[in-house]
Amino acid sequence: MEKGYVQIYTGNGKGKTTAALGLSLRAAGAGLKVYIAQFMKQGGYSELKALARFDDLITVEQFGTGKFIKGSPSDEDMAAGRRCLDAIRQALLSATYDVVIMEEAAVAEKFGIISTDDILEMIRIKPEGTELVITGRGASEQVMAAADLVTEMKEIKHYYQAGVKARTGIEN
Repeated sequence: MEKGYVQIYTGNGKGKTTAALGLSLRAAGAGLKVYIAQFMKQGGYSELKALARFDDLITVEQFGTGKFIKGSPSDEDMAAGRRCLDAIRQALLSATYDVVIMEEAAVAEKFGIISTDDILEMIRIKPEGTELVITGRGASEQVMAAADLVTEMKEIKHYYQAGVKARTGIEN
């Protein structure tokens, strides 16, 4: 069994989720089992349709409420975050998965849906051979310090600023 590491994809640029999903496809191609828990998303994103083709190796669960959070998260958002964290804990402790992805965990942390200590706990309980991937804008310094790999996606220019809406198959 190879050692598993902790990877973080953060920053204000496009590509954090895409990088994590690319890693999940690479892992599935190698016969590894992947668990993806999405903290903030709810709905039929195009990547879910593609990943469904690998449902024997990739499991995706969404825990978001599907509502954009403005200000403080609602009780419903907080409960969804707890369910997501519990599912991740169970996935890690089950020793079923080779790769566990905490998608938008840094955003959930930033909004106070989960705490820095919650993420650090997942890092601590991660089995030696499991790769743990954490995505989202604004990863905390403490979480980044605990990781083995941190990649910051930096926005230089984005066509959203010119009014381009999210496109099916490219952004959603």
